[in-house]
Amino acid sequence: MIASFTSEGLTSIGRTRWYDLEDSVTGAVRRVFLWIPSGDIPKNGWPSLTMTDGNALIGTAVDAMRAQASYPSDTNLGHGVLIAVGYPSDDAYDPVRRSWDLGPPPGASYPPFWPDTPDVKTGGGAEMARFLLEDLRDFMEPRVKLDRSKQGLFGHSFGGLFTLWLMFNQPDAFSHWIAASPSITWEDNFLLAHRDAFDPGERQLTLHLSAGEWEGTHLAPFQEGAKDTKERLKQKSKERTLEAAMEMAKHLQKLPGMKVRYETYVGETHMSVLPIAINRALHTVFALHTL
Repeated sequence: MIASFTSEGLTSIGRTRWYDLEDSVTGAVRRVFLWIPSGDIPKNGWPSLTMTDGNALIGTAVDAMRAQASYPSDTNLGHGVLIAVGYPSDDAYDPVRRSWDLGPPPGASYPPFWPDTPDVKTGGGAEMARFLLEDLRDFMEPRVKLDRSKQGLFGHSFGGLFTLWLMFNQPDAFSHWIAASPSITWEDNFLLAHRDAFDPGERQLTLHLSAGEWEGTHLAPFQEGAKDTKERLKQKSKERTLEAAMEMAKHLQKLPGMKVRYETYVGETHMSVLPIAINRALHTVFALHTL
């Protein structure tokens, strides 16, 4: 069964289209943003980058692509299709729904984000994965010709956790994987068991890992001396976002078939890394000449 869309529209972001797409199994509605380059379609179809947290990321991604791909001799960036999955909302994030969609199974329950609202649940990652790999790809089939051999997935934070989990469990799903500030230590480091069981086999996979300088053991200068300093430092020591990303890269670089790059974004926090990380995702998938 092919998922159907309930509504569609056109944004002001480089004429990006959006579709509210029903999950063919659960009926949940996710908003899918789609940007297709103008010009001739490559013989094998367009390379593509799929992104989680679509509402928050699509504008930056489209503008970075439009500004750079028109000047390939200066940027080394070629054109490609951008696909971003979010929710029917004008907000950048839907914290409750993304917790479910991007939290790999088995998941857990947590206190509500706001008073008098339901508990927050994680563990719906398999549902999200099926939506991306079946519903979304079926939906795209008649709308744009994609190069199946060059498809990337980008996720930030929880999205980075989901990206790594999916790569470990379904490595054929994408050829390029980009995880920015991934929540590797989430729920007692369960992801490491998936990492240890991962075998790329004969596959040639590209992975880009990153984190901000101020996601390690130190606060950003503007955060020092604030009332919540102790709480922030305690949380940092638990999350270990910077250190865990570096350790993950070091481990995966040893595996045959894996092309792994790690970057620390100087002067950036967990949220301020986004524009840089999105740009790196574009260059990871759409670079004309790989370095």
